[in-house]
Order: sequence, then structure tokens, then C-alpha cells
Amino acid sequence: MNASSDDSKKVSLTIISYVSLTFIGYFIIGLSLAVLPIFIHQDLGFSATVAGLVISLQYLTTFMLRGYSGKIVDTKGPKQAVVMSMTGFTITGFVLILAYYFKFSPFICLGFLIVTRLLTGSAEGMVGASPINWAILKVGEKYTATCISYNGVASYGGLAFGAPLGVVIVKYSNFYVLGGLIILLGLIGLFFSKSKENIQGKQTKDQQSFWNILGKVAPYGLCLALGGLGFATISTFMTLYYEYHNWENGALSLTVFGVLFILARLIFSNAIPKYGGIKVAIVSLFVEAIGLLVIWLSQDPTITLIGAGITGLGFSLVFPAMGVVAMKTVPSSNQGSALAGYGLFIDISLGVTGPLVGGVADYLGMNYIFPFSMIMVLIGVSLSYFLKFKTAKSIV
Repeated sequence: MNASSDDSKKVSLTIISYVSLTFIGYFIIGLSLAVLPIFIHQDLGFSATVAGLVISLQYLTTFMLRGYSGKIVDTKGPKQAVVMSMTGFTITGFVLILAYYFKFSPFICLGFLIVTRLLTGSAEGMVGASPINWAILKVGEKYTATCISYNGVASYGGLAFGAPLGVVIVKYSNFYVLGGLIILLGLIGLFFSKSKENIQGKQTKDQQSFWNILGKVAPYGLCLALGGLGFATISTFMTLYYEYHNWENGALSLTVFGVLFILARLIFSNAIPKYGGIKVAIVSLFVEAIGLLVIWLSQDPTITLIGAGITGLGFSLVFPAMGVVAMKTVPSSNQGSALAGYGLFIDISLGVTGPLVGGVADYLGMNYIFPFSMIMVLIGVSLSYFLKFKTAKSIV
């Protein structure tokens, strides 16, 4: 009994040692996520649509590099992808400092900010699925769901703690300090990833093209994308939403979202193997929709925070729940590409949300962004029901 407990603890610590690299990457992303929309909209004077579009450019490059990242993981191992990612994050800190230096010229400053978003997206694309694969290769495929769950805790935990810290830094200091912290964290991640041994999966003749793999995981990824709209609306527009209502501490919503997200992953860690991935996804998406409904109907910042927490609670298990089912559709030799392809759909969701929800805010009003997102999540619930019947034989 004790030996089994010790083995389980050892596996958990091993997984954490790899997904900590994910935490560093998403902590860096979170640092600028909540402050840039306000800076672009209020300080530089651009519209909410432009602010959302600039933020979403990150996810365009993430989308473009997911496939390349998966190919590197499958053929050369995940270490190279992670090292490239941390190098990219480090460079973004320098460019962010340059952007702030030219704040007196809105268009020049915006140009540098666009470069930071593209570089950040490139770095995210390389780190997105790489530490998960690194951990799976180390502990074995039977721990796939655990690796995905821990990685999610690392990514959303990084965003949850990075976003409010970024707001505090900019409020009491400036973007120079923020850029310096990003450089420091990027270097820490770079040296840490370089110190770890690379692991390569088995190369077999049944490897398929990335686009073939993408087609197989697409139905499950689409559900993830629809669910991701709720999170993306909170992460991209909640600070502007709070400003619109003359409330304070909008970035705190990301922290509340992240804390409930993490708690759900820890408390309900056995739900997926017990009830099946698609059943868990259906319930999770429905809870997420309820959270968005609470935000929509709320007239109080505290109730809005509760809505953000419920949204995080619901969205928490969507990625691993659908991910476990998606992974079963491909051979093990294509695991890196499968996770990269599946992860593309959260990038699509985050990338589309900026201009799409920004357009809703500009043309219908800020109060319409959360009911719109709620409708998209409910469409995800419907699609999940369809997949439940389609894949009934594979559900335990």
C-alpha cells in the first residue's frame, strides 16, 4: 500500500517537473494578457476591436506552429521545441520594452506590440503540447489523462497568477519592469529545459501526416473550441468589461477563474476514467454556460467574479475529457501530432474571440459579449451530445 502510494507520488512529481515549464510559459503570457487591451484601447486610443485583434494575433501564430511543434516532438523529442519556446518568450520581453519606449507614437508602439503578440504566439505554439508529451514519454501512456490534467493546471494557473501580477506591476511601476520580468522568466525556463534529458518516442512505419491526424481529432477539438470562447472572452475582455461598468480589479476574475479551474482538476481528477470523456465534457460545458449566464445577468462585480469562477469550474475538464477520447483515434506513434492538432482548436477559439467578440462589443454593446459566448458554449454542448452517440461503443 505504501509502495503504491510512493510510486504514485513519484509519478506526480515527475509530471510536475515537466509541466512546470508549461507554467513558466503561460505565466509569461498572463503577465501582459490583462494589461495590453486597456493600454491599447485607453492609452493608445484604438478601438476595442483593434485591441482584441492585436491580442488574438498571438493565437494565429500559435495555430501556425502547432503542427510544426508536433512534428518536432514525434521525430526529435520535445526538448528542442521547449528550448525554442523559452527563447521566444525571452525575446518578447525585449520587444515589449521597445514598444513602451515608443508609447508617444501610437502606431509605432502598436507595431511593436503586434510583434510581441506574434512572438508570444510562436513561443506558445512550441510549448503548448511539448511538456505534456515529455511527461507522457517519461511516465508512460497510461498516465496520459493525468499528464493532460496537470498540464492544464500549469497553463491556466500560470494565466491566473500572471494576469493580476501584470496589472499590479504596470499600476505601480511600468512596462519596463514587466518586460524585464518576462526576460528573467524566459531565461529561467530556457536553462531549466536545457538541463533536462531529451526523450524520443518510438519511430514506426504507421506514422500519419499531421493533416490526417488533425481530421481525426477535429470533432473533439471543435467542442473544445466552442468551450474555449467562454474562457477567451473573460481573458481578453473582462478588464474592459469592468472598466465599462466602472468597477475595479477586473484582472481578479482571471485569478478566480484559474483557482476554480485548478480545484476542479484536483477534486474531479477521477471523473474522466469513471464516467467517460464525453459525458464529463457535456456536464462541464453546461456548467461553463451557467457561469457565463451569471456574468451576463450580474449587476455587481462580486457576483461577476462568482460567475467567472463557475465558468472556470466548468471549462476545467473540457480539455482533458475530450482530449482523452481524441487520443484514442490515432496510433501512439502520432501522439505528439495528435495533441498538437487537438490543441489547435483552443488556439482557433482564442484567436477568433478577439475580433469576433470585440466586434460584438463595438456594434451591439459590451453587455452582449457574455450572452454571445454563452450561446457558443451551448452549441458545444449540443455537438458533444452528437459525439456521445457517435462514439458510444468507445465510452466506458
